[in-house]
Amino acid sequence: MSESSQVDAAQAQSSPTAGVASAHRTARVERTTSESSVVVEIDLDGTGAVDVSTTVPFFDHMLNALGKHSLIDLTVRATGDTDIDVHHTVEDTAICIGEALRQALGDKSGISRFGDALVPLDEALAQAVVDVSGRPYIVHSGESEAQVHHLIGGHYTGSLTRHVFESIALHAGICLHVRLLAGRDPHHIVEAQFKAFARALRFAVARDPRVTGVPSTKGAL
Repeated sequence: MSESSQVDAAQAQSSPTAGVASAHRTARVERTTSESSVVVEIDLDGTGAVDVSTTVPFFDHMLNALGKHSLIDLTVRATGDTDIDVHHTVEDTAICIGEALRQALGDKSGISRFGDALVPLDEALAQAVVDVSGRPYIVHSGESEAQVHHLIGGHYTGSLTRHVFESIALHAGICLHVRLLAGRDPHHIVEAQFKAFARALRFAVARDPRVTGVPSTKGAL
């Protein structure tokens, strides 16, 4: 190795920012079907920068909350047969977000694994608990039957909320409990749940410098 190369290598090793970008846990997922076309990019070690467009305005609003409050950088581009129904576009976007989370987490070494959050939004109150367990499971409770059938923002049906969480949990490989504890306004009910999930996810995927290897007595997640 030449003297200049040795100096460059030494500077790279001593630099506090050397390797930081490569250490970020990122993923890009593309999914195209006859019903939708979706591209999702995430960075688990981001700052909550969000750039989303799904052609479903209220869902965009919820994804903005998800990225902002989880501190996960989230980019989404989705189009679909929304002239028929927004269900396909929303579902396929959630599938891609879940898959991107799974890929970005890798072997899950060094993560906190568990996250819990209780989030209010005016009269609404929601709790979310996340376990990055590798075993997908979803428990979603507290919504009234009226909420399930409510149309929010002209396109988003209340029944889609559980479906989004279900699709993310299944494809990310996480155990997710979401409970609505109080709420009257349909918009607030959904948003409180997304924010609670975001905060719980933030804590669960965060790196803990005290954790060595995978946080499981089995040695794998």
